[in-house]
Amino acid sequence: ALPICYFWVVLCITLSLFLPSQFLLIKDHSTLLNSQKETIRISEITGFICGYVSSVFYLGSRFPQLYKNFQRKSTKGTSYMLFALAMMGNLSYGLSLVLKMPVMGHLKIPYVIHHLAWLFGSFGVLILDIFITAQFILYRKHKIPQSNTMTFEAEPLLANGDGDN
Repeated sequence: ALPICYFWVVLCITLSLFLPSQFLLIKDHSTLLNSQKETIRISEITGFICGYVSSVFYLGSRFPQLYKNFQRKSTKGTSYMLFALAMMGNLSYGLSLVLKMPVMGHLKIPYVIHHLAWLFGSFGVLILDIFITAQFILYRKHKIPQSNTMTFEAEPLLANGDGDN
C-alpha cells in the first residue's frame, strides 16, 4: 500500500503544478473572472493557485483510504464520524457557494469559474465520502448480539474417560 500512497502524492503534486499553470496560460483573464474586464491582481492569481492546490490535495486524500478499505474488505480502524462530519461540512460549504451565486445569467459563468476550485473541493470530496460510506455499509460485520444470560456446561471440563465423575 505504501507505493500507492507515494503514487497519489506524486499525482497530487503534479496536478497542483499543472492546473494553476494552465490558468496562468489563459491570455485574457478578465473575461473569465468578471464582466467589467478588470485585470487580475497577483494576489487573486495566488488565491486561485492556492485554491486549486488545496482542492487537488483534498480530493487526493480520500483515494488512499478508499483503496485500503477495498484491499482489506474492511473499514476497521477508520472513524466513520470523521467522514460523516466532513460530509456535512462539505455539503454546507458547497451549498453556500451555490446559493450565493448571482441571479443574473451573464454573471453566473464568471462566478462559477471564479469558485471552481472550491466547488470541486467540496462536492468532489463529498462524492468520495459517499463511496467511503458505502464501504462502511458493505464491509460491516453482522454481529450476533451477545445475550446476558449465562450458559451452563452440559459436561464438566474435567471428566474421567470411563464415564465416572
